[in-house]
Amino acid sequence: MTFSSLISNPNLLKAVTQSGYETPTPIQEQAIPAILAGSDIMAGAQTGTGKTAAFALPLLSLLDKKQSVDKKLRVLVLTPTRELAQQVFKSFEDYSQFTQINIALAYGGVSIKPQAKQIANDAQVLVATPGRLLDHIENGSVSLQDLQYLVFDEADRMLDMGFQTEIKNILKRAPKNRQTLLFSATFDDAIFDLSKTLLNDPKLIEVSERNAAAAEVEQIVYTVDEDRKRELTSHLIGMKNWRQVLIFTRTKQTADLLAKEMCKDGIKAVSIHGDKTQGARNKALAQFKEGSARALVATDVAARGLDIVDLQYVINFELPYIAEDYIHRIGRTGRAGKTGLAVSLLSRGEEWLLEAVEKVLDSKLPQECLPGYELDLTKKPGQNSFEDNNKNASDKKRHKKKYSDNSKGRRPRR
Repeated sequence: MTFSSLISNPNLLKAVTQSGYETPTPIQEQAIPAILAGSDIMAGAQTGTGKTAAFALPLLSLLDKKQSVDKKLRVLVLTPTRELAQQVFKSFEDYSQFTQINIALAYGGVSIKPQAKQIANDAQVLVATPGRLLDHIENGSVSLQDLQYLVFDEADRMLDMGFQTEIKNILKRAPKNRQTLLFSATFDDAIFDLSKTLLNDPKLIEVSERNAAAAEVEQIVYTVDEDRKRELTSHLIGMKNWRQVLIFTRTKQTADLLAKEMCKDGIKAVSIHGDKTQGARNKALAQFKEGSARALVATDVAARGLDIVDLQYVINFELPYIAEDYIHRIGRTGRAGKTGLAVSLLSRGEEWLLEAVEKVLDSKLPQECLPGYELDLTKKPGQNSFEDNNKNASDKKRHKKKYSDNSKGRRPRR
């Protein structure tokens, strides 16, 4: 099958060719005809399988037919994170470059005025995060009264991040007579419940086994003591000369601390998470993409929306509490049919997290212990955690300075 058999618009076909696409992926083969036929769809596909093009190309094709006379907001794409919003916006811009369709982008953490100006420039497509979209609606810079197409990208992540209230408020302002498209890498009961309120007689599209990881990603679990995870992480990257390694932690504090400690190991690392400003997040991501930073340490805010060409390595420094997030994490590698490696570090007391992941995958992951990093069975599970070790080191440093101050005849501060 070719793209010309799915889409007849010459402007879009020219952009597809320029983007280097040769043949449609399975999700594109099934979703594009259904969207062009006017169906609501509920589509499940692994990350990196081309699902953005699966909804962007048919929607742009529908818009381009009447773009000369219609300059109203017709398409709204909702994403859970700023990074994913930026990625989807870039894809729409690339695909629409030979048309007169105007695309706008709106997300939080940056000034709202430039976004409002961009939207006011006859935007027909808006890619937005839910919270910032509501800000624009309340400010009067966005109206959904002429909306025809509503897309929920990574819908499961929106539920995980607690956007239910925002989604309800947005739906109140959107026309009921619209075409709604729901895309998700994982399906669970919450997603099916949401689909009942969003979709009208939807076409269900699943191009792979539900909640499955990409077949091209090799997965392995290394058992290691909690207090040696950082050491093993730096060892793997340094000894194997890995470049561009994406590392996931559960908390913002651990992300910052791990990046700092890895720099001390001689491996340039930067961190990215929700507490950082958008400017800091963009800077860290740029350093990682250009190769000046070998490792990017991230919380799950980065599990959706990061699109790094040829990323080969993902390390789960800590397994996620939500097992489905494991699929999204490792889906950052092995994209577009390429191979990748996903390494997970497992300490005693964390076995239940691995069991939850394996239940979602419906398969066992291979485990092994690297020589020199064997488990110390004399330690209690959770003893000497990564954060505790670094806290103790900081306490010792402060104590040493206090002792030094006393030896010089100065009173320690109280």
